[in-house]
Amino acid sequence: MKTGFSVFLAAFVALGLSWCGLVYGPLKQLGGAQETTVLQSTDKWPVQRTGDATLGLQVYRANGCAACHTELVHQTGAANVLTLTDIGVHKAADLKDFTTSLLGTVSELTTASNTVVANLAGWNGELPKVIYSGADDTVVSMLGDKFKAVGVKTEARVIATGADIARGWGTRQSVAADYLYDSPVQFGSLRAGPDLANIGVRAPDLNWQLQHLYAPRSLVKNSTMPAFRYLFTVKKIGAQPAPDALVLPKEFSPATGFEVVPTDEARQLAAYLVSLKNNAPLYEAPFTPITAAK
Repeated sequence: MKTGFSVFLAAFVALGLSWCGLVYGPLKQLGGAQETTVLQSTDKWPVQRTGDATLGLQVYRANGCAACHTELVHQTGAANVLTLTDIGVHKAADLKDFTTSLLGTVSELTTASNTVVANLAGWNGELPKVIYSGADDTVVSMLGDKFKAVGVKTEARVIATGADIARGWGTRQSVAADYLYDSPVQFGSLRAGPDLANIGVRAPDLNWQLQHLYAPRSLVKNSTMPAFRYLFTVKKIGAQPAPDALVLPKEFSPATGFEVVPTDEARQLAAYLVSLKNNAPLYEAPFTPITAAK
């Protein structure tokens, strides 16, 4: 009896601690989350979705889109980038010589010499031109000041890095604030198709989204995405074509005299997809979209 009670007590404590760590802890940390402020702005993030986009999340969920797509951009690091934007009266060859001399005489720039020289190799003066991308923000600041002194304008940026960023799936990592208005959150776990966290930036056209839902291969050759044609109605054309009828290539069009019209669910799903934009710089996920030239 004593042993049984001890086992029960140990199991109860273990389960209680697990519940606190996996349920209560995250709820305490994120349960009261509110809109955050975009860096260097008074704008709030995230922006509340329209009614159609809010309903579209449920259409996305009902159709199992999260089985093949994620909404979670990963980031492995960040880089400081310096870009030449205006070289003034200088010639490219002269500016390369000037830069090389700086790298050889200023000790703080020595570590960046190989990177800068490689970036300027073969440069003929075309702008804008990235001359440094790396972890050292001192190099960006110092080089920018040196160029400014001789009338050369530069742009300094901080960018996120990683495989997802390189694919164009986002400009920064996904953070908790991005999902404030999502219920449920559609993280997904398989990428049979691309991540959709910023598909609204990559493909902001509602008509494109609707056509892609009806006939994916009409827009993306060899797409493996199934066609969601049950979200559309094929009907006979009346006195006038429907204003929202899809304009399809001949091989994907219905029979002559018929047209494809999206249902409310199709429009809601397209609106939701267009609303997916994780493109605001935040305190917990900073990047610099644009900075003033030095």
